[in-house]
Amino acid sequence: MTEESTKPFPDLLDSIFTDEILSVPLLYRLSDLAGENLALFESRWPEVSGDRRHEIARHLADISEDNFVVDFQPVFVCCQKDVDARVRVAGLDGVWDSTTTSLVGPILEMVKSDPSEEVRVAAASALAHYVLLAEWGQLPRAVSGPIVAALLAEYEKEETGNAVKRASLEALSVAQHPRVASLIEDAYESDEHEMQLTAVFAMGGSADTKWVPILIEEMSSYDSEMRLEAVRAAGALNDKSLVPEIANLLVDEDMAVAMAAVGALGQLGGEEASAILMRISEDPDYEEMREAIDDALEEVEWISGNFDVLSLDDEFGDS
Repeated sequence: MTEESTKPFPDLLDSIFTDEILSVPLLYRLSDLAGENLALFESRWPEVSGDRRHEIARHLADISEDNFVVDFQPVFVCCQKDVDARVRVAGLDGVWDSTTTSLVGPILEMVKSDPSEEVRVAAASALAHYVLLAEWGQLPRAVSGPIVAALLAEYEKEETGNAVKRASLEALSVAQHPRVASLIEDAYESDEHEMQLTAVFAMGGSADTKWVPILIEEMSSYDSEMRLEAVRAAGALNDKSLVPEIANLLVDEDMAVAMAAVGALGQLGGEEASAILMRISEDPDYEEMREAIDDALEEVEWISGNFDVLSLDDEFGDS
């Protein structure tokens, strides 16, 4: 057994909190904290320096994004109550996939009243997946109602900053609420470039094909940021008529846009998108994008239901 797995928990915390180099293997033992270990962590956490708390919280949030098995939620809840705004942001980023509905109320309060705009933005973003899961029927509809109402209220306040408005609109975009379409339209027609970008993002989240003409137009924009948002939205919209327009961006001068086009084709799937991805996978001109192309082809296979489960045995070995 390794030292990381056998070190007593108090000694483990000593290492995580004070060692010059933060050990990622030790951080994994903060998964599934409960009982006495959680109480000890919570009691010692305020004694750690702010920079170290931020470093730990940020690492845990990054690990959580890459590893679906670990569960640092008790730690993230502690982070959300931290006096340091940077730590609160990381604590919110860490619950991006949580289905624990008891977190909704405290996060809503952070949207409304946290003194840091950065935290309020992160809180609004953290609520987006709850709305989405409710729309998909994976959470009760009653969960999304208070979230949508609160985000609409924040969006309409004159004193709400644009950053919070943008995060709120992005979260609201997936909600089947009668006001969402008009909010997206107003944001798109505003004079604020950042708000226009958010509107295009929200068009993709809305699943409403009424936005297709705008997305086609913006995929030809002179502005690479707008092209990037437009092609991402096109992939999210699930309208296969957009495949030719997306394919045009595979040779975009901005690599980020071209990579997003690959991802969008993978999201849409279907024979046409698959054929295009297969063609460029064999083209040496697209070598720099090969990994993204392979990922997109794999996503197409998942969508079509033709994913070869035997390939998992080849990659990971028989269990």
